[in-house]
Amino acid sequence: MDLLTRIKGPRDLDRLSLGELDRLAEEIRTFLVDAVSKTGGHLGPNLGVVELTIALHRVFESPQDKVLWDTGHQAYVHKLLTGRQDFSRLKSKGGLSGYPSRAESEHDVIENSHASGVLGWADGMAKANEVLKKDDHVVAVIGDGALTGGMAWEALNNIAAAKDRPLVIVVNDNERSYAPTIGGLANHLATLRTTDGYERFLARGKDLLERTPVVGRPLYDTLHGAKKGLKDFIAPQGMFEDLGLKYVGPIDGHDIEALESALQRAKRFGGPVIVHCLTEKGRGYTPALEDEADRFHAVGKIHPDTGLPISTSGLDWTSVFGEEMVKLGEEREDIVAITAAMLQPVGLGKFEAAFPDRIYDVGIAEQHGAVSAAGLATGGLHPVFAVYATFLNRAFDQVLMDVALHKCGVTFVLDRAGITGTDGASHNGMWDMSILQCVPGLRIAAPRDADQVRAQLREAVAVEDAPTVVRFSKGAVGPAVKAVGKVGGMDVLREPKADARPDALIVSVGALAPMCLEIADLLDAQGISSTVVDPRWVKPVDEALAPLAERHRVVVTVEDNSRAGGVGSAVAQALRDAGVDVPLRDFGIPPVFLDHASRGEVMAEIGLTAPDIARQVTGLVAKLDGRFESRAVEPARD
Repeated sequence: MDLLTRIKGPRDLDRLSLGELDRLAEEIRTFLVDAVSKTGGHLGPNLGVVELTIALHRVFESPQDKVLWDTGHQAYVHKLLTGRQDFSRLKSKGGLSGYPSRAESEHDVIENSHASGVLGWADGMAKANEVLKKDDHVVAVIGDGALTGGMAWEALNNIAAAKDRPLVIVVNDNERSYAPTIGGLANHLATLRTTDGYERFLARGKDLLERTPVVGRPLYDTLHGAKKGLKDFIAPQGMFEDLGLKYVGPIDGHDIEALESALQRAKRFGGPVIVHCLTEKGRGYTPALEDEADRFHAVGKIHPDTGLPISTSGLDWTSVFGEEMVKLGEEREDIVAITAAMLQPVGLGKFEAAFPDRIYDVGIAEQHGAVSAAGLATGGLHPVFAVYATFLNRAFDQVLMDVALHKCGVTFVLDRAGITGTDGASHNGMWDMSILQCVPGLRIAAPRDADQVRAQLREAVAVEDAPTVVRFSKGAVGPAVKAVGKVGGMDVLREPKADARPDALIVSVGALAPMCLEIADLLDAQGISSTVVDPRWVKPVDEALAPLAERHRVVVTVEDNSRAGGVGSAVAQALRDAGVDVPLRDFGIPPVFLDHASRGEVMAEIGLTAPDIARQVTGLVAKLDGRFESRAVEPARD
């Protein structure tokens, strides 16, 4: 690591020869495999952008020039070249973030880890430079997968409107997002990849024609003047140039010299330029290259030599959903699935293998996916749209105005709901039960275990006149939590002792059922009896909840979602509407952006643990007891 340890900032790259830069690239790949195998993280994408990142920092002057990354998971090399080489606690509390982070470095401009947004940022920053008469450069690095998102094309439409506003767009084309990129844009980029290219053709033609007496130069000028038709014939890049964007490429994304040359030309152009770079995801690491599913897009702790996981965590929520989807597909021909460029991460790989004609990958386009689902439902099918909870935020308007307004039977399955931890603020699925509360007719299921995932998924797809949502956590699913009774549609998980007066009604939401049972045990040790119920369907609030709450002294809600507008708020409103005046305490996630750390560490920091909650409930009950006692000893008044 001799060269890498000498790099304290981007300008240290200027002193290296081309041969040394190639050696540095090898050292970086060795470092990444060794470091990320110990911590887990995004390995494949970063192995693919080593030379590209070196070239970017050689050509542009960060942080004066703004280098923006979409989605940011491929910024590990950028971190290494900007003075951050301690990866020992990557994505852990107190360590480096897995994405760009303003708190870490002035070289990190935006903390975006939702795809397709970087071009909008770049457009705004280039406009700011124009208004303020600054000559800083703005460079946006976006993958071919992220280019499938509608926001990217909205931004391109605006960027192309200003022919003399400098902005460099680097398309990192590795034919993949998580999995291979699909759709019309992917086909277009594939054509560009496999074409020799207009610029090289014209360069060779110029050399030949200029050696031809008399007619050579005029003929070259004629051909150059007709470049639009010639380009369409030789390299069909017209889609970009028709928008008004200068196109450079395709460039070998692992040739530092070629990359620097292309980027220098783009830097000098004085208007919007697309530099199309061909890279190989997982480059230099055989286990990644042999992983056809996603080229080690994201890995846990692995053996660096083999790429095999060091340990397995048992059955996970995603796999339970994926297996049940296959069973549903076998039983019902109208069941179809939708994914937004995340086939494997959301558990639909087995469904695709079993029913390849009944699954649709819409690319990184959640808004389109939701509207398309409405169309599928209207056409007589029942679509199941599986997406990370945090990414459904982007499609709220479509869920509201297209799916719910039209009473379409669409099931949204939200993976990674609640606190996910190590990926940081943008990936916690902590808003879904809040933002969806206001959608008329929509129903939300929060399964507490694997059995309930299977059961509630089936209940959800049986609904044909309204949207349904099934949300579950990230990682391993715990043991089954059995019900001991039923009240309305709610499962009773614990009842107070027969001779005890019921003090607290604990409303447990989803995967927090084991915690709620632990809270009940802690309260029992303080002489406070409790009932624990799992509503199963948290929207709408079960009609049986208000009468049950009225028989208790305190109501407690516990959810893995924002307290602002979440299940606790909905329960409180339902009790008010029913005229039930019982003290209620809602426990959940505060309305703040949470730093990256493990799920357990985050929950401890925000007080979402059994001891913290039990302590507060004990204090509340004691306060009620004190008030009642003080009234009892008040002297009689005349």
